[in-house]
Amino acid sequence: MQHNDRRRDHADFRPDHIIERRNDGGSPVPLLVFMQSMMPGAPRTKLKSMLKYNHVRLEGAAELRHDTPVEPGSAVRINLTRPFVTFSHSRMSLVYEDEYLLVVNKGYGLLSMGTASASRDETAYSVLRNYVKKVHPSNKVFIVHRLDRDTSGLMMFAKTEEAKNAMQHNWNNMVLERKYVAALEGVMEEDSGVVRSRLDETSQFEVYSTHDNTQGRLAVTRYKVLSRGHGYTLAEFSLDTGRKNQIRVHASDLGHPIVGDRKYGASKSPIHRLALHARTLRFVHPVTRQVMNFELPVPSRFAGLVKYGDVRKNN
Repeated sequence: MQHNDRRRDHADFRPDHIIERRNDGGSPVPLLVFMQSMMPGAPRTKLKSMLKYNHVRLEGAAELRHDTPVEPGSAVRINLTRPFVTFSHSRMSLVYEDEYLLVVNKGYGLLSMGTASASRDETAYSVLRNYVKKVHPSNKVFIVHRLDRDTSGLMMFAKTEEAKNAMQHNWNNMVLERKYVAALEGVMEEDSGVVRSRLDETSQFEVYSTHDNTQGRLAVTRYKVLSRGHGYTLAEFSLDTGRKNQIRVHASDLGHPIVGDRKYGASKSPIHRLALHARTLRFVHPVTRQVMNFELPVPSRFAGLVKYGDVRKNN
């Protein structure tokens, strides 16, 4: 019966009719004027109604204002069939979307994908899969890379298997920059530095550093202090390698474990979460070959520790 329902849903589904145009000129154009060039003869009232009722996307994001400038190189998409499906979730926000990729800001406490022990939990993957299937029942989503459950920040997913393979098979060349920000216990003396070690894993799945060249895999982490205060350090980390728990282990090796990371030596959890956030993601688009650059603000609770300390302790 369920299979018949699915077949009926596919048969009844009316595909979106979407028109798209990129601003190939040398100067910005007001969105409503640009829409008029895409739909010549359409009344202004109709175009404004399409804006109001979510039929218009500018660079993959919903846009309601008619005077928003369409910058040179930016693309406008208009759905002539129905309003675009809007993404909404309490633990994750949509940062960017096109027909090949999704970039999201994943909240802490949300798994990237299911595991054998937690396959029924809601995950970033399952949320996005449900979202794309609302757009069309045959749509799919593919994991490109992962973040730990308790790490928040930027994650990329693919909407086609070809885009996924292009990113994963050429990861070191396609991903130009990944930066994380973390609040650390203690005040770091050095302003910047590099940590190198080989990372191996115990039978209890705890990752640890070793300098034995016959064990583990090489991991290289670069760090830079952003600010210090009240017994905490706000630091930025970038990865030359992408090993499991790499930043967490190397922060602990430096003698300054990430706030809230009791697994790797933190003594307390004043903000009730692991204070690690994937802040910057810069990569080459697997299809258009454009350089895509995304950056999130430093979480306010991370910065608050350095500026105000553990408020609960001081009150």
